[in-house]
Order: sequence, then C-alpha cells, then structure tokens
Amino acid sequence: MASHSHAQPVGGPLNKKFVTFMVIFLGIWAAVLLYRFIYGIGVVSGLTDYYPWGVWIAFDVVTGTALACGGYAVAILCYILNKGKYHPLVRPALLTSALGYSMAGLAIVIDVGRWWGVWRIPLGGFPDMGSYNWDSALLEVALCVMAYVGVLWIELGPAFLEKWQSTSKNSALVGFARAGLKFYDKALIWIIALGVLLPTMHQSSLGTLMLLAGQKLHGLWYTPWIPLLFLISCVGMGYSVVVWESSLSTRLFKRQREDDMLTGLSGAMVVIVSLYLVLRFADLIISGKTSMMFTSGWLSIVFWVEIGLFAFPLWMLMNKQRRSQFPVMLRASILLMLAGAMYRFDTYITAYQPAPGQTYFPSFLEIFVTFGVIALEISMYYFIVKRYPILGGATAEGAAE
Repeated sequence: MASHSHAQPVGGPLNKKFVTFMVIFLGIWAAVLLYRFIYGIGVVSGLTDYYPWGVWIAFDVVTGTALACGGYAVAILCYILNKGKYHPLVRPALLTSALGYSMAGLAIVIDVGRWWGVWRIPLGGFPDMGSYNWDSALLEVALCVMAYVGVLWIELGPAFLEKWQSTSKNSALVGFARAGLKFYDKALIWIIALGVLLPTMHQSSLGTLMLLAGQKLHGLWYTPWIPLLFLISCVGMGYSVVVWESSLSTRLFKRQREDDMLTGLSGAMVVIVSLYLVLRFADLIISGKTSMMFTSGWLSIVFWVEIGLFAFPLWMLMNKQRRSQFPVMLRASILLMLAGAMYRFDTYITAYQPAPGQTYFPSFLEIFVTFGVIALEISMYYFIVKRYPILGGATAEGAAE
C-alpha cells in the first residue's frame, strides 16, 4: 500500500440524482419537524409518561454519539498513546464525530418537550443565573455534549482554513486563514486535550443516567459499572466506525485505503472488546447475577445475542494474519457497531420496564425523523469531503478494492 498523501478535497461535480433525492427527502423531513414543533411531541411519537425517552434518545443520541466517537478513539491513539502513524485518520474521524454529535444535539432539541427553553442550558439557567442542579448526571451530559460539538468543529477548523488559504480570491479571507493556522500551531494541543476530556466525561455519564432507573432496569444491565462499560464500548465502536467509514469512502470516492493503519485499529479493537467482555462477566459474577443469564426468559436470549455480537468479531480478529485481511476487518467492525448499538438499546429501552404491562414502540413518524437526521448527516459529509481537504489517499484507478 502506498504511503498516505496529504488530505485533499475529493472534488468533481455533485451527483445530481443523490442531491435531488436528498433535497426532496429532507424537505419532507423538515415539514414533519415543523408539524412536531407546532403541535407537540405526542403527535409524532409513541412516547408516554412511562417512556419519556424513545428511539430519538436511544439511537440518535446515546447510540449516535457512541458511533461518533471515532475522533475520540483515534485521538487517544495519536495524542495519548503517541501513535503518530494514525494521524492521517484523524480528519475523517473528526468529521464523522463532528457531524454525529451535531445531529445528536439536533435530536435532543427534537426530543425535548419544551424545546424553546433549550438555549437556557449553556447560559446557567438564565434568567435564574446559577440555578443549575449540579447533582444532575443529565445536566453534565447536556453541557459536555454542547461543549464537545463546538470543540470538534474547532478541531476540524484547519481543513477549512487550508482550503480558504489556497483557493480564495478574497484577500481578507486568505489573511484570516493564515492567522487562524498560526493560532492552531500554538493552541491545537490544548484543544485536543479538551476534546479527549469531554467525551470521557459524558460517555460514561450516559451510563450513569440509567443508574437512576434502579430496579426498573433489568439486573443483567443494571450495574454500578455501567459508566465504565459505556465508556469502554464507545471506544471500540469508534474504532469500528473508522474502519467502516474508510471502506465506504475509498470505494465511493476511489481513494487509496490505509490497510496498515486499519489493521492496527483492528488490533486495538481486540484489546478494547476483550476488556469489555471481561468486565461484563466479572461484574455479573461478583454481583451474584450469573443465574440471570439463563433464567430471565426472553431477556436472557437478548443478553446472549448481544454478547455474541461482541464475541464473534473478537474471535474473527484474534488471529493477526486474519486480522490483516480487509474483508475480515470490515465484517468485524460492522458487527461491533451493531453490538455497541444493541447494548445501548437494551439498556435504554429493551431491558427497561418502568411499570408492569407498559410497552413502547416508535411510531412511523418517529422512525422517519430518525432517518431524516441520518440523511442530513450523510448529505453534509458528502458536501464537505467534496469541497474540503478531509480524506487522504490520491484518487487513482489503482485504489484498493
């Protein structure tokens, strides 16, 4: 595999069929959102007083932010563990993270009943300044996610500044870009440090939230270790997403694939998933819940399916020679994404029973809104990589298949 070349815009015209489809789909989606904001959340969702959180939180936020942890996971490798060879993967991972977290922020606004008051959160509860409930895990998640969205786009700033500096005919914009790049030379290390701290806090706190459920959450998922399990699994999901995103981008945009780096990421996945499974079973053994794995009815089946989704890709990647084969890496990464997603869905919805006889299933419009969030993220990713230097690997007929 050729060495990684400097990040470049994909370039070329936008695909008219893709753009037309997305414009029509997102137009309908925007109309549904307008309907939701005017007439309330009840008219478009299957939520109840017993289930105030549904697919918009379980998928768009809890699962979506974990899938958007590629930037966080790669930053740990590059800047904490000093594995500089993975640096070419940083920008694609950061873009995926920035878009994923931005869409999660949008999903929170959609999901909040009194959405018009969301702006008060970052302002200390204005006009009652300082009225935060500092004991609230949900407040910590909200503040960290809001801050992290800004940090991610700031981290991605050099890609936009490089583009403006090299192609803009506006002298003022060129001067701004040059000054901005000089600023990043000095400040980026501190921005990166903040970018590692914030997801460490809020990804664990997403698990902490379900500690508040107490006995309403089934014992196979309820544990004081859940913040640690959420944090570890999100790192594994982050590496998986980077491998998956690399596969899609190389095929769609005919870029060279960085197989050596992706093999290294697969090795990191082995360590992370092994640690997750050891802790998961150790917790059940220490807490005396081993019998629940076999005596919890259909939830026992759900539990073992979830464990299988973690264990099977771990087995696929254990052998170093097999791990270097890209099809194996790709299949394993997809399974690990599904495993992490299922763990979060099970924790927030499947294994959560607020009261006997109560059930929840998302409405059609609820699901449609989620697909709209995904479509908006895909559209933004497509436009940005076409216009700005995000992806590495020169366009070539010889790109790896």
